[in-house]
Amino acid sequence: MNSVIEEISKIGIVPVIALDDAKDAEPLANALCQGGLPCAEVTFRTAAAEESIRIMSEKFPEMLVGAGTVLTTEQVDKAVGAGAKFIVSPGLNPKVVAYCTSKNIPVIPGCSNPSDIEQAIELGLDVVKFFPAEAAGGLKMIKAMSAPYTAVKFMPTGGINADNLIDYLNFGKIVACGGSWMVSKDMVAAGEFDKITKLTKEAVEKMLGFELKHIGINETDENSADKTASKFESIFGFAKKVGNSSIFAGSAVEVMKSKYLGANGHIAIGTNYIERAVYHLEKRGVEFDRDTEKRDAKGKLKAIYIKGEFGGFAVHLVQK
Repeated sequence: MNSVIEEISKIGIVPVIALDDAKDAEPLANALCQGGLPCAEVTFRTAAAEESIRIMSEKFPEMLVGAGTVLTTEQVDKAVGAGAKFIVSPGLNPKVVAYCTSKNIPVIPGCSNPSDIEQAIELGLDVVKFFPAEAAGGLKMIKAMSAPYTAVKFMPTGGINADNLIDYLNFGKIVACGGSWMVSKDMVAAGEFDKITKLTKEAVEKMLGFELKHIGINETDENSADKTASKFESIFGFAKKVGNSSIFAGSAVEVMKSKYLGANGHIAIGTNYIERAVYHLEKRGVEFDRDTEKRDAKGKLKAIYIKGEFGGFAVHLVQK
């Protein structure tokens, strides 16, 4: 997978933007960055697209700005010349795709049926846009099509919103979702950039789905750990489960058999997508202790600690 598309996958949500006036590009880009989505697909549906991409790319170099609704090679040149890092199209135009791949420009063409996907594979692609997502059969259609095309992944766009976002992202063949519910043209036209920031933050938090999973208590030895866990069992009915390094009392309390990170213990925060959570939190300035990573047999990240303590507790993320 191309490095740009890998970053899109970590971001998880691609705001799809249509700007009628390039003057809105800078405040909109700022609103998205403040909301936690340093990414935008600026569609070539309007005359302001090229200049909007240029403004966003120059004023916010940390943003991953791409061009959408690209229908011709001439538009590819205009978009890339303005600073676009990736190209998205509503359908699969072999000429446009071949032109992009010949210049090593990441391109995600729209596909909505098996014939489209086979053309994309023939052109050397492994990620396609599924458009219009809801109208073309939604998640059921993506799952059906992914069965024979096991190496292909999808970026669904069209009808994605806060209500169905997680359903889509939970399917492993989806790299990210495109959507415009947090950047509607009406809000842009009204200058409601604070509202866009708010909706963007809500979209990111919904995607990451942070929630408290358990509290870890440091004890000095196995006997002390068993005594503490037994108290939770006898008083609250939290059944004990003995592990190699700790004893759980129910699912909310973990008692360590020996002192680990944190003066008092640790707090485990669950997240829907731990790799995305790490990406987004690092963008906010959070530092992680890579030496604490835990991965499954397939090499996927399962848990990782944040550097430092919170009131005497270490904090780590865990994959739900």
